[in-house]
Formats: sequence, structure tokens, C-alpha cells
Amino acid sequence: MPDFTSALYLGLTHNHGSLRPWRQLTTGRPAALGSLREVEDLESALAEFLGCGAVAVGPSTFHLFWDLFDMFADDIAIHRDSGAYPIAHWAADAVGARGAPQFAFASHDRSALRASLALRSANRRPLVLVDGLNPLTGQPAPLPDYLDLVRQRKGWLVLDDTQAIGILGRQASAARPLGIGGAGTPAWFELADPHLIRVASLAKGFGVPLALIGGSRSLIERFKAISKTRVHCSPPSQADIAAARRALMINARHGETLRQRLINVISSFRQGLSSLGLAAHGGFFPVQTLILPARMKATGLHAALDWLGVATVLHRARRGGRALVSFILNASHGLADIEVGLVALHLLLTACTRQKPALQIQE
Repeated sequence: MPDFTSALYLGLTHNHGSLRPWRQLTTGRPAALGSLREVEDLESALAEFLGCGAVAVGPSTFHLFWDLFDMFADDIAIHRDSGAYPIAHWAADAVGARGAPQFAFASHDRSALRASLALRSANRRPLVLVDGLNPLTGQPAPLPDYLDLVRQRKGWLVLDDTQAIGILGRQASAARPLGIGGAGTPAWFELADPHLIRVASLAKGFGVPLALIGGSRSLIERFKAISKTRVHCSPPSQADIAAARRALMINARHGETLRQRLINVISSFRQGLSSLGLAAHGGFFPVQTLILPARMKATGLHAALDWLGVATVLHRARRGGRALVSFILNASHGLADIEVGLVALHLLLTACTRQKPALQIQE
């Protein structure tokens, strides 16, 4: 039965036999004592892929955000997009406890950011934290406007681009709504600027549990020089490094085919929903969040789909918000998977319509 819970958007998996062999999983040596040649080669390849000056890799986005905010702690006031992913918030909270001023503004709202930036703290540069793409809507943040506002104040725009890596790319059009290349939201907007810092995990689009930070060469060199997690935490494993190299190779050779396959899967799903009288948020992004009729409650629907063998994601948009059900689609799904999911929705929608109110699918 189909599983619609995996965020491996391009369907990339990396079994042991598909990777270059390695002599040992880890050297036991912290990255601060010097990178392996394989790591340096990967960082160069990622910088070329993203179109930025330099890249450093790390075990997770939390490690990288922690070091980044720590590096700026005494010089910044943090302005957070309210929709930014929690991991970045955790790292920002740590420097907030040390005195860095914190402000929040409404998600993807240019005017709200402008008003937040007006709350300036003396002798501190603004650091604006935002997700490149909102997975619940499929909409990218207004990065050009954000970057203009940040540049005017000689600050930084820090972008968590995990959702968009491997999905969004340059030269987006009606024929190619995701663009080409998969280099993320800055590529989609064709942005390159020394005031832009991007942090991203490769665990979704590329299927690799490894993270990167990209920016100007001088910034990344400074980051590597003073990073604390590069001293006290283990570096990415050789398996992760090999998988990341393989993911870049697959993206270069087959990425456009995979993204087109993904678009076809998403289009089929959305068309099928429409035929049932349903709709979903998400546009051409793989996370398709159902817009349910009032009589059909999310928790009940999720349980009923699970009983029918269709695995979906039950979650909340924000802390304390209403429950939602999402189908996470990927390029490995076939039309048969989509059909099974739609048939299950049709059965439950029909049952819900026929039942008395007391028996309807409820929370």
C-alpha cells in the first residue's frame, strides 16, 4: 500500500552498494584539525552547484545554525520570520539568552519585515532569519525584497533552504514551474549576494543526512576558523560524504527528468482531488495539504486512511494550530499509488456524506 510520509522528494536513496567504498566510517578527528580531500572536493562541488563563494558541510542544520549565530552573537539583532523552521529558532534562542535582541515578523510579509527592522538596536546589524520556501503553501519567501531591506542596513539574510534544495531552480516558467537545476530558492529568484547566507539539509531533496552553509568565501573561512561544533562534534561520516557526491551526480544527469516526474505525480494527484470535489494547498510542491470540508476532521481522516493502508502525515501548521493532513509526494510514486490514495479518499468522503452527523469522521 502507498506511503505518503517520506520527504525524499526526488526519490533518491543511497544503499551501500551504490556508493564509493570507504576505509572507515569516521576518522575520529574533528573537522577543525583539517578536512579530508573528499570533504574539500564535496564542498567545492556544492559551492559550484549553489553558485556561491564557498560552502562548509556539517552533520546537521542545527550544528551550522548554532555556530553561525554564535559567530555573530555580539553584533546582531535577530529578526525572525514567524514561519521559520524550529531548528533555526533553537539556535537563535541561544544567542538571545546572551543578549542579542530578538524580533518576530509575520511570515512572507515585506511590510512586516520593514516595520521589524525599524526597531533597530544600537550598534547591532540586523540578521533576518527566513525559510526559503513554505512547504504548507508551496510559496517561496519574497527574497529579493527581503534582501534589499537587509542590504540597506548592512545586515544579513539567513536562509533555511532545506525544502527547496533539489526542487526549485533557475529559469522557472509555466512549462517548468520548478525551474531547472534544483539549486534552491536563490536560484529560482536568480539571486547572488554577499549579504545572503544559506543553510540547508540535503536530507529531503537529495536523500542525504548532511547539511551545508554557503556564502561568500571570506564568511565561510571565518565560520570554519571559529566554529565550535567543528571542534567538539563529529564531522559528517564518509557514508554521508559519498552519498552527497552521488546525489550531485544524479542531479546533474537525471535531475530534470526526476523533477518532471515529480510534477506529473503532483498534477495527477491535484486533478484527482478536484474530481472528488477536494483541493489542497501546496501548488507544485510535493507537500500537498488537504483542504477538508467542515464535516471531515483531520484526525479522524488520518486514522481512517491509515486503516485503509494509506499512510499520510498528521500535523499542525503552527504550535496550537488546527490539525492538518498532508500527502507527501515524491518522484518514486507511480500513478497506481496516486490512484489508491484517491480511491481511499473517495470512499471516506462518500461514507462521511452518507453518515449521520454523530457518526461522521470526527476529531
